[in-house]
Amino acid sequence: MFSYHPSPDLLAGRVIMVTGAGDGIGREAARCFARHGATVILLGKTVPKLEETYDQLKADGGCEPAIIPLDLAGASDSHYRDLAETIAAEFGRLDGILHNAGLLGTLSPFEFIDVAEWDSLLKVNVTAPMQLTRALLPLLRQAQDAAVVFTSSGVGRRGRAFWNGYAVSKFAVEGLMQVLADEMEGTSVRVSAINPGATRTKMRAAAYPAEDSALLPTPADIMPAYLYLMGPEGRAAHGRSLDAQSARG
Repeated sequence: MFSYHPSPDLLAGRVIMVTGAGDGIGREAARCFARHGATVILLGKTVPKLEETYDQLKADGGCEPAIIPLDLAGASDSHYRDLAETIAAEFGRLDGILHNAGLLGTLSPFEFIDVAEWDSLLKVNVTAPMQLTRALLPLLRQAQDAAVVFTSSGVGRRGRAFWNGYAVSKFAVEGLMQVLADEMEGTSVRVSAINPGATRTKMRAAAYPAEDSALLPTPADIMPAYLYLMGPEGRAAHGRSLDAQSARG
């Protein structure tokens, strides 16, 4: 497991957005960032789930979180511009984004790929993070130390049979991260990606229904890597894609 021991106030004073914050890794990341001092903006499409995350953050103590409901599958540039204006008006800053939201799609042989599902998957997993980051980049540039963290996958580095659209989308995320990181070289914005690995989530259960999930790490177990990338020491990982379940290096 990634070894990192952050200070309790690692993210104090920072405003961080987490997409897909209503469940699983997104919810745990939001709680973890808040426990380390951040004001967290919870973005997702299902309001009741976001409200549950909100309640958990409030119960944990710390800064007041915010909820922004948005369905990435149908969001347009105007939605993202409005979102950026809202954050600027309400918070006056943005110090980080964790692009955690994503779709798995149907695992199937190549010849049975559903094109409509393919398009939707690429929209949520690749195009939406691009549009959201593009809209928020002016705010991020104003921060002294801003972090953009994309979510990758092992099948986004080496393709695997039947993973089709999901694997292709994660290859694209790796490329998107590298392109943006190269453009942001020498600026206050650092860009990286994280592969959570096999983790006890609903998406993992859908992909591996016969697997004993009790044997897998929980989202809480992999949070050290997320804290490392979102905190100031993560600048050393600019342009890199890290594994949340490997030794630091």
